[in-house]
Amino acid sequence: MNKKKALFIDRDGTIIFEPPVTEQVDTLEQLEFMPGVICALSRISQLGYELVMATNQDGLGTDVYPTERFDTVQGKVLSVLRGEGVVFDDILIDNHFPEDGSPMRKPNTGMFGKYLTGEYDLASSYVIGDRQSDAELAENLGAKCILYNPQTNPWNEIAELLCHAGRSAVIHRQTGETDIEVAIDLDGRGDSHIDTGLCFLNHMLDQIVHHAGISLSVIAKGDLNVDEHHTMEDVAIVLGQAIIRALGDKLGIGRYGFVLPMDECRALVLMDLGGRIDFQWDVHFTREYVGDVPTEMFRHFFKSLCAAMNCNLHIQASGDNNHHLAEAVFKAFARALRMAIRCEPFSHELPSSKGLI
Repeated sequence: MNKKKALFIDRDGTIIFEPPVTEQVDTLEQLEFMPGVICALSRISQLGYELVMATNQDGLGTDVYPTERFDTVQGKVLSVLRGEGVVFDDILIDNHFPEDGSPMRKPNTGMFGKYLTGEYDLASSYVIGDRQSDAELAENLGAKCILYNPQTNPWNEIAELLCHAGRSAVIHRQTGETDIEVAIDLDGRGDSHIDTGLCFLNHMLDQIVHHAGISLSVIAKGDLNVDEHHTMEDVAIVLGQAIIRALGDKLGIGRYGFVLPMDECRALVLMDLGGRIDFQWDVHFTREYVGDVPTEMFRHFFKSLCAAMNCNLHIQASGDNNHHLAEAVFKAFARALRMAIRCEPFSHELPSSKGLI
């Protein structure tokens, strides 16, 4: 089961301006959103995180800070954000004063109990706030921290970081024939751990890691005592699913992508991550096996990968050496993938005139 991820976002000083003396927004006249926050949260809300507002409101509900005043401002904040498609999945409010020493008050984790049950991937979650106490909260939760600063770390850069730093996925698929887990990081550093039970397939998947510039782990156990078919097919399916999940909303990607020579071989791979499936294959092998992999399975591997990635994938290659031929195809695929998944810096555009891919 894939765990949920959350963004725990502070309110005053992070989403809305915090008065320097009272540190409380008591009236609508005082309400002012931080620069760029509405646009940034609108984009961030599409990334698959649960949005959690977590705020300390000292003395809320007392004569000094009546609930009615808070509710008026809070209602307006939520209404404005809702109008831009930003809806918080949860709102956590603590009303204790610092001197109360309450375990509920940030940076303590008392009011975060539901997020500490193991249902959430806190290591991949973030606390976003403007104070050192927010960094302490992140440490206490086991989450990452992003400290907002309107000059040095504004909201547009926070959105950029979250959109491009979270392009990873882990998928585990188990059937009566195979048990496969794939972990991928599209912005990784080329780390790999490949073990499919087929040495030549391991070698080919390592080519994808190196030439696509990604990090990849593939652990596969299959019924190789029967033949290679189920293992290769299911590795392709899970790999394709992991790539698509890691791509997320696809904002800013290149979308298209490669042709390369390898000694006497020439390989051409055309890719379009546009969400439609079409597969073309023009590669002719002259041997039954390369290493421990039947050459007929290469076509099926890429066809299964194409379907799982919801992409157009056209592959053409020619050459005399069958090892080189297979390797050229995998390298060209990796280079096409590298081009297609590359994010243009600070690009917020979806690479489609339709507005949907």
